[in-house]
Amino acid sequence: MNILLITDPYPPQLYSISLMMQQLAEALTVRGNKVTVVTPWPRNNLASEARQITYNEFSIEKDVNVIRVKTLPLHNISFIIRGISQLLMPSLFWNKIRKHCRFKIDVVIVYSPPLTLSILGNKIKRKFGARYILNIQDIFPQSPIDLGAMRNKILIRLFEDMEQKAYKNADVITSHTINSRKFLIEKKKIPPDKILYIPNWIDTKPYLNTKRTNSFRKIYGIEDKFVFLFAGVMGRAQGIDLIIKAASEVNKISNEIYFLLVGEDKENGRLMGIVEEYSIKNVIFHPFVSQEKYPELVKEADAGLVCLSSQNRTPVIPGKAWGYMAASIPIVAFLNKESDGHTVIKEANCGYSIVSDASPEEAKNFLIRIFDEKDKLKEYGENGHRYMLKNFTKDVCLNKIIEMIN
Repeated sequence: MNILLITDPYPPQLYSISLMMQQLAEALTVRGNKVTVVTPWPRNNLASEARQITYNEFSIEKDVNVIRVKTLPLHNISFIIRGISQLLMPSLFWNKIRKHCRFKIDVVIVYSPPLTLSILGNKIKRKFGARYILNIQDIFPQSPIDLGAMRNKILIRLFEDMEQKAYKNADVITSHTINSRKFLIEKKKIPPDKILYIPNWIDTKPYLNTKRTNSFRKIYGIEDKFVFLFAGVMGRAQGIDLIIKAASEVNKISNEIYFLLVGEDKENGRLMGIVEEYSIKNVIFHPFVSQEKYPELVKEADAGLVCLSSQNRTPVIPGKAWGYMAASIPIVAFLNKESDGHTVIKEANCGYSIVSDASPEEAKNFLIRIFDEKDKLKEYGENGHRYMLKNFTKDVCLNKIIEMIN
């Protein structure tokens, strides 16, 4: 079959979903399909070495055709510019698809957000008679409405109409959490037999083959400290302010606890400015690391932080949780009450969770408790690893997708 995968996140971008999309494309190729990925030109969430590389519009990467399309900026910009950029994406992508895909497309898989790419999925379905699969990772526009990033009633109505058409036109919809599927059925009136639960996954091999070296700890002289790690984008949706405020309070009690925040301060350095202004000594920022170095980074942590602002109202789980499980370190979660992350952590017995509308004082006490119970953390990490092997491995989840496509 000729399969078209349309996605914003794709390597070299350092999102957990980027690697998943690459693994999906490669797995479909190994099974005899001709796979073409269409993705924006890489600008954000890049490791330093990736910024030095010149990318081509068309390339073949491990037998996968990859089309990279130059668009307006999509990240770290105002909501208005981002909206315009997303509205232009379908036509820009379509022009490049017509240029490079001179064959019948049998299946089109669209990753959302951005929701606007669903327009392209439907266009390809109508033109080629393709089977159209819509992968919902973040429920849009619900998420920006909850976060207060989208207030204009006209825009909200525009995107809600687009959302309903996206659900109606897709042949199959996939959701990565059980309660996200339930939310879409109950709130968005999607027929239950049209939407499938297929969890996000992770490849465990890089973690199994990586040994702890303490190389990142040595950079900052924290070899003997207790380290909480957050690795990923630090934006409004993540609610990192609570972590920083709690870290400041923790530092008044113990100088043994450090917080290593690795990734991109999406709010243009605001978080870094807070740490500098208040001289918070136990919070360290580090740039994104490459996919190859990431397992090493995670294995150096005593616990992995998973965070979502309490303003979120959807049941999503941040993908970084799977990396912590794969590395056999416990999860420490500050999540909105609706997140399925609370359930996963409880079922797996792999760490701790608290609602993210906690006060800095409550968050401080929560973190101190974890530090005091550090003799339990190895067991929690091992529990999480076993749970992940049973439910979220690459082979288990990819087989579900391939079965669905076939």
